[in-house]
This record gives sequence, C-alpha cells and structure tokens, in this order.
Amino acid sequence: MAMNERYEPQEIEQKWQTRWEEAGVFRAGKRPGAPKKYILEMLPYPSGKMHMGHVRNYLIGDVYARFFLMRGYDVLHPMGWDAFGLPAENAAIKDGVHPAVRTQENIDSFKKEIRSLGYSYDWTREVNTSKPEYYRWNQWFFIQMLERGLVYRRFSKVNWCTGCLTVIANEQVKEGVCERCESPVVDKEQPEWAFRITKYSQELLDGLDELKEWPERITSMQRNWIGRSEGVEADFSIQGSDARIRVFTTRADTLYGCTYVVLAPDHKLVAQVTTPAQRAEVDAFVKKMASISKTDRTAEGVTKEGVFTGAHAINPLTGQPVPIWLANFVLSDYGTGAVMSVPAHDERDFEFARKYGLPVKVVVQPASGDKLPPGDALEAAHTEDGVLVDSGEYTGMSSAEARKKIGERLRSEGRGEPKVTYRQKDWGFSRQRYWGTPIPIVYCDKCDPERRGQPVPLEQLPVVLPQIDTQAVLTGKGEPPLAKVPSWVETTCPKCSGPARREAETMDTFVDSCWYFARYLSPQFDKAPFDAKEAQRWLPVDVYVGGPEHAVMHLLYFRFWTRVMKLLGLSPVDEPVTRLVTQGIVNGPDGRKMSKRWGNVVAPSSIVAKYGADTARTYVMFAGPPERDFDWSDDQVEGAFRFLKRVWTLAVQHQGVAGATHDGAFEGKALEIRRAAHKCLKRVGEAIERLSFNTAIAGAMEYVNALYALGTPETPAEKAAMAEAVRMLTVVLTPFAPHLSDEIAEAYGAKDFVVTQGWPEFDPALVVDDVIPYAVQVNGKLRAEIRVPADAAEADVRAVAEGDERVKAAMAGKTLRKFVFVPKRLVNFVVG
Repeated sequence: MAMNERYEPQEIEQKWQTRWEEAGVFRAGKRPGAPKKYILEMLPYPSGKMHMGHVRNYLIGDVYARFFLMRGYDVLHPMGWDAFGLPAENAAIKDGVHPAVRTQENIDSFKKEIRSLGYSYDWTREVNTSKPEYYRWNQWFFIQMLERGLVYRRFSKVNWCTGCLTVIANEQVKEGVCERCESPVVDKEQPEWAFRITKYSQELLDGLDELKEWPERITSMQRNWIGRSEGVEADFSIQGSDARIRVFTTRADTLYGCTYVVLAPDHKLVAQVTTPAQRAEVDAFVKKMASISKTDRTAEGVTKEGVFTGAHAINPLTGQPVPIWLANFVLSDYGTGAVMSVPAHDERDFEFARKYGLPVKVVVQPASGDKLPPGDALEAAHTEDGVLVDSGEYTGMSSAEARKKIGERLRSEGRGEPKVTYRQKDWGFSRQRYWGTPIPIVYCDKCDPERRGQPVPLEQLPVVLPQIDTQAVLTGKGEPPLAKVPSWVETTCPKCSGPARREAETMDTFVDSCWYFARYLSPQFDKAPFDAKEAQRWLPVDVYVGGPEHAVMHLLYFRFWTRVMKLLGLSPVDEPVTRLVTQGIVNGPDGRKMSKRWGNVVAPSSIVAKYGADTARTYVMFAGPPERDFDWSDDQVEGAFRFLKRVWTLAVQHQGVAGATHDGAFEGKALEIRRAAHKCLKRVGEAIERLSFNTAIAGAMEYVNALYALGTPETPAEKAAMAEAVRMLTVVLTPFAPHLSDEIAEAYGAKDFVVTQGWPEFDPALVVDDVIPYAVQVNGKLRAEIRVPADAAEADVRAVAEGDERVKAAMAGKTLRKFVFVPKRLVNFVVG
C-alpha cells in the first residue's frame, strides 16, 4: 500500500478505530494463559463534554494498557459511567429535563469524544451505575452489611447543604461551603443511615503499610484522616453531682497541669452543670454556637471563644477542683465532646487561658535540662515530652513512663482506662435527593413501631427508582423527593403484608464507585455483584489512575468496601489497587484549572478535528510527567503535530525499502541505524515502565532526528536496517500515536495490528556504545564534540581533542595552563 505524501490524520484515524473494534483487539480474556494486567482510570461522571484534563487521565491508563498488551499480557482496560448524582439532578431542576434523559445525553456525548481519541477500552464491559441492573447490587450490599452490623440508622448532627438541600459528607465541606454548589453548609440534626467504616479503622491504617506503590502524600492523607491516637480516657467527677465528665487525652503525663475542663456547647451535661448565675450567659453562648457550623467554628485562625458554666470538676489525680467551661473549638461528635485543658503544654489551651485569665501550671520540663519559667511567666506552651515536675509520685519520670503508669492507675481505681481512638467517623450515606440508589428499607407501624426499618427481601430487588415529573417532585423544599411519589413510597410490609412506606432517601453516589471496578469483571452476571471466579483472575487492579483530590473519600471508601467484599466471600484481596497514579491538573490557556466554571475548557474534539487524535495524545503525554500540572499551549500542540508529520514524511521517504532484507553483517551506517533503533526501543520501553511518558516521547523524537541525520540508505544492509528502523518506530509510537503507527506499519508490510505483534526485545550488543561522545571545552566554553572509543585512555582522548581544527583555532597563540579530564563526559583546556 502506497502512502500519501501528506499526513492527513482524519483520513486514517476512523479507519483504524473501526478495525480495532471489529477485530475485538482490546477485549480482555483472549489470552487466558498469559499473565494479567488490570489497568483502570477512575470512571467519569458524564457531564456532557470532555476537556483535556479528562483526556490526560484516560491517556495515562491507555498508554500503559497498550504497552502491556504489546508485552504479551492479558489486559483488562474497561470504561463505564458514574451516572447518579447531584449535577444531573440540579440540571434537571434548572432545565426541566429528567435526570435519566440528561445523563444518557451526556454519556452519548462523552463516549463519542472518548472513541474519537482511540482509547483501548473493552466496551463489552461497559457499566452505567444509574441502571437497575447495577444499583440492584448496591441494595444487595446494603442488606448484607445491615445483617452484619455494618449498616445502622442513627440520629446525628449532619452537614446540610443549603443549596443542594441534602446531607453531604465531611470531606465535601470546603471552608464552610459545599464543594459542588458553593452554598453555605449548616449543622442539622436528623436521622440518617451510616456505614460502620470505623470497625475497619485499624485494618485500613495497617493496610497502608502494604501499599508500596501508592504516592506517599495519599497514604499520609489517609493516615491523618483515620487519625489513630493512643491515650487514656479519664473521668472528672462534677463537684456536687454524681455525674462525670469523661475526657480523652494522649498526654496523661500532663494531668497534674490540668487547670480547667472544656465541654462542647451542645454537650449533654451543659444544662445540668450550669449554675443559675451563669445560665443566661451560657444559654446565649450555646444559641450563638448553634448558628455557626462546626466547620466554621473550628477553622484555622478562628478566634477562641468560651464561657464559664459556674461549675467545677474534680481532677482524678489531684482531687482539686477545676472550672468547667464551654468553648467553640470543642465538638460534641469528636472524641467525648469534652477536653481537659493543660495550658502550659498545649498551644490552643494556652491561648484560651491567657484570653480568659485561667491558671497556667508547668508540670513537664524539657528533657534537655533547660528550665521553663513559672506558668504566669510562660510566653508559649511547651508541647514536647520531657520530665515530670510537680506531679506527685510521678515527678522525675519521663513523659512516656508516666503516661503508662497513670493509665494503669486510672484503670485500677475505676476512674478511666487506656484507650485507642480514631479521628475517622462512620460514613453517613443517606441523601435527601432523587437521582441515586433507593435504600431498600420499608417502615411498618405495626411490625416496626420504633421505625428502625425492615430490609426489602432479596428476591424483590432491585427497588427501582420511579419515573417522576421533574418539576413537580424535584423542586421545592421539605421532604425528600421520593416521599412526594405516593404510588412508589406506599407499599406493603414484607412481614405482615399490611400498609408500609418505603425509605424515601437515596444512597450517596460514593457507594456506586466503591465497587464498580469489580463489576467490570462480569458486568452481565446476575447471580451476585460479580463472578468470584473472575475476581480470582483479575484482582487486584494493577494500575489505577485518578485525581489526588479523592484521597480521603473514594480512595478510602473503596478500600473499606474491598474488605467487605472479602468478608462476603466475593473477593480474594484486602486492597483493591496495587499501584496508584495520581495525575496533575491541566490548566487552561488562562493559567487556571481547566473547568467549565471558568470557561477555559479546550475540547478534545476541536484538537482532533484540526490535528487528529494522535497529535492530542502525543501533546498531552509529552507535556510533563503524569503527576505534575501543566499549562495548555497551542504552540506545543502545533509542535506535536509537526513531529508526527516528520515521522510520516520519514516513512514515506523510505517506503521503497520496506521489504528489504540482509543476511550478512551490518557495518558502518547500517550498524549506526540499527544501534539507534535498539537504543530507542530500550529507552522508550524503560520510560513507559516507570510512567515517564514525556521521556519516552523525547526518546522517540531523538530517534527520528537520528534517522534523518543518517540520510538515504544505499547498500542492501543499510536498506534492510532502515526498514527495520521504521518498523521499530511504529512500535515505540504505538502507545502514543496508534493510528499513525498502524498506518505506517501496514504500508511496510504488517499483516496485523502493531499492538498485537508484540514488543520486541532489544539486542544488548547494539545498545552498548563502542564509541562515545566527549564535549571539548576551551576555558569552559564548548568548542567541539568528538567521538572516541568507549575504552579510550585519557591521553588518547586528549590527542583527538587537540587535533580538532576548532579546538586548535581557539587555543592558537595561548599557553596551556591546565588540562581537565572527566571520563566519558568532557575535556577542558585551560589556556592563558
């Protein structure tokens, strides 16, 4: 097949995409005896239009998937849609279009864009989380977890988004506003369903030690979020009362320095301990705090505020009374809702004590032997461990020793105990919106007067989301949308067959993305969420690509869910992913993150239409390492296109040698051509292995330059070497520019797709240099480059350098003062 003179990507790309699809090139499971690679990108929310940030995310996985397919692996590389959620529902309210309609329109648009870029997806495994055949299994998991105590109903203070009119997770509150709609978030008390993720806190923490191929910043964020603390719980009795205040502290060694106790404004004991004289002031403070979200109350830099209750607690070690205060920085749902305050040894307590004139008592001196001044002269809290002073029988002990002994004493006296706590809270997942998985619970006043809820029988799943009148049901405030659909919410009790009502709340969409990676294994399986035999074959995911912003939401939730799947006998693994790749942001032409919000989106369709998919792919992968941000550049897109045109032109120029062969030795130019090819093969392969895609493309660019520099092949050996070199070029470019590569390979006689021909082994003898370059400097300024045998001695290198005409000219009339020799790199003549 003769190649056109001009590179016209639009003429070839659709052709190859159609051929790949018809041949099923990327269908997983076609090599059952081969080792497996499961490559996955975080499934997209189909918002309608892709931008280049999406392109980058999916390309990272695509390059890797193609590379390992070429290496002989059985590769699973699927794609699906995270299709439930608030954006589609909010758009439905705004535009009067049903969320299901809008979502499908968006999926169709998104999929068209994805296909135009030639991604290597196995589309036979496509999933859509808004389809009953998918969310049926969300409901199945719910019931299984309910039976095992991992799901429960609770009444708690939640984050209520005033714009989305629903509960949102702690992780979705950013500086007091909803991360989705930027509306204020307020505290609200109401019942909700929760997953008992805290049962797995220690397992999730320990598991991080095994994630050797996850970015350290992600594992650190998860460690901090789980927040394991070892300490003691201590009981402070209340003066004049039988009640006790339980506090948790990691610094039991400072108990002798506790000079006041602080309760959360909504602590259950506030009304009981407040004295009549302080009632009005306390009530005013409590009312004020109730109007401020806990996020705002505890934000960094917020002024510490408090009020004295008039009551006193008794220090369990000293027996001395200390005042009980309320403060804005203590939360009722964090720890015990009470803290012991040791201002000499805690910065927050010190700031509060100085503001309100509370005592400061030093009880730990630095281990270095330096002495702190008395508490009233202390300028800042000393927060490090040290040696105890003024601490009764523990004086002179180290902090570590004292903590242990004080914990044992509190336990033996019945006034506390050693305790391990976690900052992580259970995951409240019920939402007061329509477009999500219905929670499979019914309420019957006769069988369930306490309204704990009964699960829907498994044989009745799925509980299908009803079709609704968008404007009538979704608009307006008040009860959840599904509660406004009598024909759906009114049902029969599974026990007594009497009248009952369905749960009207839906599941957080993070439930959908907790286990989707396993549904890809057998998306048509109808006996369980997925086929456990397929899980044995494919799990864990080998490479997972996505944004670091999901560190303490999705990436933590689906680690939890994987353990649940193992508990249920579905999965053989504890951790879902071996290697996590977090990609950087693509900034728009204005330097801000590419986003529809800023109007700076570059649509991939515009690039494909003008330059072709291979240019878009090559530019994005060459712009920088996957984990780094980069700024969009039209000039660099043009540069990527010029590079591919040079590749095309090179292949056209040498097409006449496509069938050339040579059985003899390769010497001279022929050998140099083969050296360049095998060095490039080695360099690109190693770069892709370590996800250094920009380095891989740079290696291909240097290779193309070298082939141009070597000129037209003339001898049979040179022609055969050049034919091999061009075919090798299609190999190293296939992960990045697969359409171009297949078109050239076909013109050079290939009978199959490059991606199925395999990644050839480089010849070790051809990647070892017999000659190496030396930079030659005169007074530190580059004057020439010479090539000498790799094992040349210093004297030989100097002789060749001195014989170069450019070096002679630079040294003419000058006296040599010094000769500098750096082996295998450079020589420098210092003259004067």
